[in-house]
Amino acid sequence: MKYITILILVATFTFGMKVAHYEWEDGRTFSEYIESHNIPMSFIKSISKEDQKFLEEIHRHYKYYELKDDDGHLVQALIPLSKEMQVHIFKDDTKSGYGFDIIPIEYKSAEYFAKINIQNNPYTDTLKTVQDTNIAKRISRAIKGVIDAKKLRKNDEIAFNYIQRTRLGKPFTMPNIKVVQVKMGKKTEFIYVDDDGYGYTQVGKSVAYTVTDKKKVTYTRRVPVRGKKARFGMPLRHIRITSSFSYKRYHPILKRYRPHHGTDFGARKGTPLLAVNSGKVIFSGWMGGYGKVIKIRHAGGYISLYAHQSRLRVKRGQRVKKGQIIGYVGSTGRSTGPHLHFGLMKNGRWINPMRVLRKKSALRTVVKQFTKYKKVTTTKYRKIEIEGTKENKKKLIGYLKNDTPSYIWGNINHEK
Repeated sequence: MKYITILILVATFTFGMKVAHYEWEDGRTFSEYIESHNIPMSFIKSISKEDQKFLEEIHRHYKYYELKDDDGHLVQALIPLSKEMQVHIFKDDTKSGYGFDIIPIEYKSAEYFAKINIQNNPYTDTLKTVQDTNIAKRISRAIKGVIDAKKLRKNDEIAFNYIQRTRLGKPFTMPNIKVVQVKMGKKTEFIYVDDDGYGYTQVGKSVAYTVTDKKKVTYTRRVPVRGKKARFGMPLRHIRITSSFSYKRYHPILKRYRPHHGTDFGARKGTPLLAVNSGKVIFSGWMGGYGKVIKIRHAGGYISLYAHQSRLRVKRGQRVKKGQIIGYVGSTGRSTGPHLHFGLMKNGRWINPMRVLRKKSALRTVVKQFTKYKKVTTTKYRKIEIEGTKENKKKLIGYLKNDTPSYIWGNINHEK
């Protein structure tokens, strides 16, 4: 918080200094950014290896801030690594150079309301009402597959409440739609929206959905229902989570906030570690603060990481099967005690492993009928859990009763 406060105060009260807002270019590296501001490359060498690995998390289209003096020299910069953490570069006169840190992003989070009168379609009318493309996109996603937009008529209504983060006065990350009310003539439907922006009319129980396919066959057989979540097992036989995945966690050793791109499992030293899926070992050795590490590449763009091991059992280039012992729990590297730090990447980005790992990883199967040149519809079920649906529905009804006006954002460049 202190760094952002300094940035705003300097921009406000120092003559000639201004805050500029830019978009990170596709393919740009942190080294290229430093060089563009005539900062010596020794600055990067002064950054710890532990922090240097996070610099690869800067992705295209991220919005970052710069504060420059009246001569155009960089005074401060704030560059996001994720929706929770950011790089802070600042002029350090005591060192006759620049300082570096990774700090939490300070943002405001507030609830907003909108009511859309349908004249054309949900996307166009939402955009016209709230003047925000991201909200229009999220509403389109929320009602897709739940409401047939073609059946909407003029003067039908869509109302919804949502949470929007703002950073230094600008929207930050996508809006989080909570509940949508759709009025189609005399019929009213409530849609509850999950964190990914998908809507459901029922929550807290198994919801049926259909999959339609067209096959040229004349027989029936039992086939697996393949999915990303069904393919992965657990890295240990007995699970005890001691620290969860987080974009912002207070580091117990460094005594400061840092991203925690993985899940920590508590276990005794020497406990066997299991490959969560079949794949090829792409790294086996020492990796800085992670200690002894094994990394495995799996199908579908996944890479798993097993850190702090006491002993490694597989070598680079070796192929392993799901459930195979690849090493043993230890406390090597930067660690407070024996445990497994398990990380999982999807297409080059860290994801929460617990959204993919499953204790029961065997594939489900269903009997599917294949009829020659006919559409075959299969009914499947999934349980939908969304927190706070009752409270958010109550808030939405309150906004409607009070005839609350729609919040208008205007022409704003969004941060990602």
